[in-house]
Amino acid sequence: MPGFVKVLESVHDAYVNKREDVIANAEQLRAFLTDASRATPSPGELHPMLLDEAFESMVRSFDFTNGGFGGAPKFPQPLNIEFLLRYHHRTGDGRAATMVRRTLDRMAAGGIYDQLGGGFARYAVDANWLVPHFEKMLYDNALLARCYSDAFRAFGDETYYRIASETIDFALRELLTTEGGFASALDADSEGEEGRFYVWTPAEIEAVLPSQQAALLMRAYGVREGGNFEGKTILHITMPLDEVASELGLSLEVARQTLDAARSTLLTAREGRVRPGRDDKVLTSWNGLMLRTLAEGSRALNRPDFGQAAKRLAAFLLSTLRQSGRLLRGYKDGQARLNAYLEDYAFLADGLIALYETTFERRWLDAALELAQTMREEFAGDGTPLLYDTGLSHERLISRPRDLQDGAIPAGNSVAAGVLLKLAALTGVPSFAQQAGEMLRTMARPMTEHPTAFGRMLSALDTYLAAPRELALVGEKDDPTIVAFAATVWRRYEPNLVLGLADPADPASSANVPFLANRTMKDGLATAYFCERHACLPPVTDSNALADQLDRGTGINWTEF
Repeated sequence: MPGFVKVLESVHDAYVNKREDVIANAEQLRAFLTDASRATPSPGELHPMLLDEAFESMVRSFDFTNGGFGGAPKFPQPLNIEFLLRYHHRTGDGRAATMVRRTLDRMAAGGIYDQLGGGFARYAVDANWLVPHFEKMLYDNALLARCYSDAFRAFGDETYYRIASETIDFALRELLTTEGGFASALDADSEGEEGRFYVWTPAEIEAVLPSQQAALLMRAYGVREGGNFEGKTILHITMPLDEVASELGLSLEVARQTLDAARSTLLTAREGRVRPGRDDKVLTSWNGLMLRTLAEGSRALNRPDFGQAAKRLAAFLLSTLRQSGRLLRGYKDGQARLNAYLEDYAFLADGLIALYETTFERRWLDAALELAQTMREEFAGDGTPLLYDTGLSHERLISRPRDLQDGAIPAGNSVAAGVLLKLAALTGVPSFAQQAGEMLRTMARPMTEHPTAFGRMLSALDTYLAAPRELALVGEKDDPTIVAFAATVWRRYEPNLVLGLADPADPASSANVPFLANRTMKDGLATAYFCERHACLPPVTDSNALADQLDRGTGINWTEF
């Protein structure tokens, strides 16, 4: 290969002596990139078989031994877990449940999960989730906490409750900035060594724990001389706790209490180590992901503190990263700057809708509507329903990018489609559902041919094909019966249900939300109206009656319409 000096001389020669050729080649390259970004798949028909085909393709690529997709290095892929959960909810297919649970169980037991402090590393370098790349990203933890929270609602497994709660607690403890947003990431390294902050030797554990706690913790988490990572041990669950308890002659309850105490002590001791560096930039899109996770986690996990954190985060984002109705990309060192991208608008609107359904405070829904309207205008182009990643007011680039695939984070178009469908169900605005449907039809073929690259888009398709369920609550939001109604819904896995509150004392609470219109309290009591596509069952004033209605549905076979 030529040396760098020779390369520079050749570039100089081309620029001086062949400038017209260079300019012509540059224009050809620009035209190619522009055409590539504008290329749009041919629209296809939308029907449930698309979901079936995508699922069967995922089955073929799934690792039924370790969970997840593919081999080493292995990434969690929470967007595909989300689709599998929805598919199981739609069809009852046991394979989908197995795929979800195998993945969540193996990750929760592995080194990719921080067994002391909660939270997930970015990926595992092996196929069985043991050795992580120790960097922790905000987006991974926001998306995975939501997966575990949803799985808790779907399957009732307390382990999923614990992992979801600990992961959100980790984010609040270690990523929340003093200004009110969440930092982007924690480094993998500290003191120049990857993972040094997280790994242990038997001697280090025995130095801070009583002998019984040390013996139990080391047996439960596989700590041994020589370790499993550069002479030390990445904590991971090696056997069920009841087996550890039996080995050590303890009852399961005593073992659980002992292990919890040991973990707490060890976490405190770990805080004395040199911490990994933190990337303090606050990105609007990633914080939008965390906003939805906090809002939904507060209700699914019965953690009101998560709801309060969600409101503080939303207020920060809307006050600091929105100027003159337009969003900015990020915030750091006291300054918000750069034009926002499609994902910033879509992710934040998605989080605000979840916050409205959690708090019933109309300001959050109004803010989501404003963002969605701006999103549709600012990121449109070329007569396609799909949106570009950069806005019309963005600085001119070589070509205007449009990423359609879901990766470590969902594509802006995938979340935008879901936001438009949700807003259509809440507000009845036909153009929202129409554009979402056109977006999905455009992506019909890619979704079925490469489903693991379109997990969130498939979830939007599931919403589009489902019979939307609406629950209108009528009464004051703090009324005990309203609280009981909401709890009845929140502890269930209902991915396609929209929820709203009409307060008789506040007409604005139901403005422009059709399924709340003309709803009244029955006999002066807080009341719930459960509907599917606006076909409603009789109103109820008791949460048990509401639970029965949710179980039975309306009984209408929508496939006949």
